[in-house]
Amino acid sequence: MRISDLRERLILSFGQEWAPSFSADIALSSLGSLTVNEALAKGHEAQEIWRAVCHEHPAQTEKYKY
Repeated sequence: MRISDLRERLILSFGQEWAPSFSADIALSSLGSLTVNEALAKGHEAQEIWRAVCHEHPAQTEKYKY
């Protein structure tokens, strides 16, 4: 998965206004309490990050899960 695909799925799942804030502010425990942006900066794969988001926010990501 490309980073642009991850960003698009975040927008589709959380909305245009909320997705950037989610990426910057919400820590994901399955990524060692990193945010999406921090995980990307540390070299985590976009697919791994998306799976973590799906795991921790299943209701929001159901339509775009995998």
